[in-house]
Amino acid sequence: MVILTPLSQQFTTGFVPLYPAASFTDSRTRMEYHHTSEMNGVVADYHSMCNEPERNGLCREEKHSEDAADSNNLCHIEKAYSTILSELGEDVDREGLLRTPLRAAKAMQFLTKGYKETTQDILNDAIFDENHEEMVIVKDIDLFSLCEHHLVPFYGKAHIAYLPNKKVVGLSKLARIVEIYSRRLQVQERLTKQIASAISEALEPAGVAVVIEAAHLCMVMRGVQKMNASTVTSVMLGRFHDDPEVRKEFLALTMKK
Repeated sequence: MVILTPLSQQFTTGFVPLYPAASFTDSRTRMEYHHTSEMNGVVADYHSMCNEPERNGLCREEKHSEDAADSNNLCHIEKAYSTILSELGEDVDREGLLRTPLRAAKAMQFLTKGYKETTQDILNDAIFDENHEEMVIVKDIDLFSLCEHHLVPFYGKAHIAYLPNKKVVGLSKLARIVEIYSRRLQVQERLTKQIASAISEALEPAGVAVVIEAAHLCMVMRGVQKMNASTVTSVMLGRFHDDPEVRKEFLALTMKK
């Protein structure tokens, strides 16, 4: 039996573009300058990369098209956030909100980046033939997602186990599968099932078990406002579903405090 408890690391990046103050006549012009600079940064860098093939290699037209589409999507999301703030009675031209629509748009793209990722992409070279049939558990995988009903976060931990059928997967890939499906608009029940199904399809193991424990801010910040409520969901496939002793062993190893 193998049990792993990973340590999560979060990295955030960002930058603030410089602009000549004298070139602007009002705050909205300044906001539009920021918007253009940040939105087109990737595309501009890519253009320069194409102009210097001897240093950066060949220019990929497909990549350029993807970057342009992302930039266009970002523009639409930014405008939508600006409209929302205005309808809430805010002044989007005041200093504190000048770049908020763009920041929010970029954050939303990150929080839903799982729509552009697949398990095939991350598992490409990470499945290995191995004569191992005992339970493999990766527990306490941090997850963050957005409730699709209210667009507010829910967060918690996922516990995953599988029974290898002559094949094992790189342990970090299990955490990446959690990331792919949690970085979408979700309900916890579906998220749990999607993770289990993805592992089952990729590895064809003798069994897969997934348990998620999460707190939902839609129950904390609004609605019933129950601070200590948590939700536990589980999906058991194969021997974890059919064999009570196997299921009992998994739950004893993952759910004990």
